[in-house]
Amino acid sequence: MASIPSNIRALSEEHVLELTWPDGRVQRIPFVYLRGECPCAECVHEVTGEKLIDVDSIPRDVHPTKLGLSGNYALRIVWSDGHFAGLYTWDRLSGLKESGPDAAR
Repeated sequence: MASIPSNIRALSEEHVLELTWPDGRVQRIPFVYLRGECPCAECVHEVTGEKLIDVDSIPRDVHPTKLGLSGNYALRIVWSDGHFAGLYTWDRLSGLKESGPDAAR
């Protein structure tokens, strides 16, 4: 189980969510990629795990409008496209790709 990040920042100019983990690792996840990885039932089929969201429909300028902790296990993100249902667990976030060519859609 991943620890709670010691710092969480939405870097608007760079379009990334920056997480600093207790071991000192800094992870930078592009907003559009993170939005496409939403784990909620609207975005992922509950039984099959199939992605239901069309990632090409995500606005390129999507960004978090609000970040909040959900207990000690997850990050809740309210997105600029109105989506707010996903809870991103620390394990899920720590396993996501960081910024770079493979993270872009």
